[in-house]
Amino acid sequence: MTQSSTYTQPEWLSEGWEHIWAPYTQMQTANFPLPVIDTKNTHITLEDGRTLIDGIASWWSSCHGYKHPHIMAEMHRQIDDFPHVMFAGLAHEPAYKLATRLTKIAPDGLSRVFFSDSGSVSVEVAMKMAVQYWINRKETRRHKFICFRNGYHGDTMGGMSLADKEVSMHRIFQHFTPKQYVLDIPNDEYSFAEFEEIIAGIAHTAAGLVMEPLVQGAGGMKFHSSDTVAEIFRICKKYDILFIADEVATGFGRTGTMFACEEAGITPDIMCLGKALTGGTTTLAATLATDEIFSNFLSDEMTAAFMHGPTFMANPLACAAANASLDLFEKEPRLEQVLSIESQLRDELRPCRTIERVKNIRVKGAIGVVQLNDATWEEMFSLRNKCIESGVWLRPFGDVVYLTPSFTIAPQDLSHLTGTIVDLIKKL
Repeated sequence: MTQSSTYTQPEWLSEGWEHIWAPYTQMQTANFPLPVIDTKNTHITLEDGRTLIDGIASWWSSCHGYKHPHIMAEMHRQIDDFPHVMFAGLAHEPAYKLATRLTKIAPDGLSRVFFSDSGSVSVEVAMKMAVQYWINRKETRRHKFICFRNGYHGDTMGGMSLADKEVSMHRIFQHFTPKQYVLDIPNDEYSFAEFEEIIAGIAHTAAGLVMEPLVQGAGGMKFHSSDTVAEIFRICKKYDILFIADEVATGFGRTGTMFACEEAGITPDIMCLGKALTGGTTTLAATLATDEIFSNFLSDEMTAAFMHGPTFMANPLACAAANASLDLFEKEPRLEQVLSIESQLRDELRPCRTIERVKNIRVKGAIGVVQLNDATWEEMFSLRNKCIESGVWLRPFGDVVYLTPSFTIAPQDLSHLTGTIVDLIKKL
């Protein structure tokens, strides 16, 4: 899909580029980003007239596709009422209704909801909750976290500390962020025995264990089984360590169940949500906790309270969008669509298995991953550009080309995405 020869770059782009600091970008060598004028369903329309099929749902978030009429209508209605009001000392229906609904669909026992404004902050909130939980119980030595290699929990200070210092994009901060226990995810009897031995030795200093259940996202799209999650959870309970599930990426149907913890049959002590919470329309996050966690903050002393409160937490407009998104999960066959996407991804990515450069193919729910051998950043950036030329929007990184499409994607559009990946990888 080539750009029109008569296309002229918009003035706002060239002028604004002199002042924008773009994400995950080396600004000295970067090209201009693609100017967008519209989105609809699973398509992105560029100012030059080209249309791209979005294969990653705006970083996993747009689960119902862009501009779903029901979500748009509910957001317009809320704007007419009031788009925002502070949440301290005031209440509004969208947030209270959303909190109630989240506790009903979350794993049993997650009964309290603390709202924030991004997935990264929801992890920071969870870490702060966990540490203060132990402080309120007079166990002040428990302030470190157990996490896993190839994990990713956001770009804020606490979240960065939970990443693998050797391979993470944040490794240059390893001498600045808090020091945590970074372990390998165990996957067999021997490694679980070794894992439990380590846990037994550090439990007295651990506030909690943080993991992305079933799928590690930005750390390389690594998968692990529900049995692995369940066994790690069991060990946490044995040694009285809080289990924190980072479901910012996996939540809301992405792995095939509403939450990945469901497949493992566990209820985490704390669970983080974001991304698809609002159907990809606007930013909102939530940190859910059990009554056991919440009750340890109850006291006659103000110092025991949870002293945290983002300015835009429980934003009414965002909460209205989230409630509308939950309506769609109730009324439309989203999880069935995820299963159909999973089946199609398995079938259509299978030809990659015969390509010499391909190391592994992984599919889970509405996630498809092709992992390459000896991939370079130069190759991955080249692939991004070639995807655009083929009419698709993908963001290959590291050694993986991945798909996380909207659940409403048309089968023919998904076929175009998978076909593009197969064709481009064959030409590497």
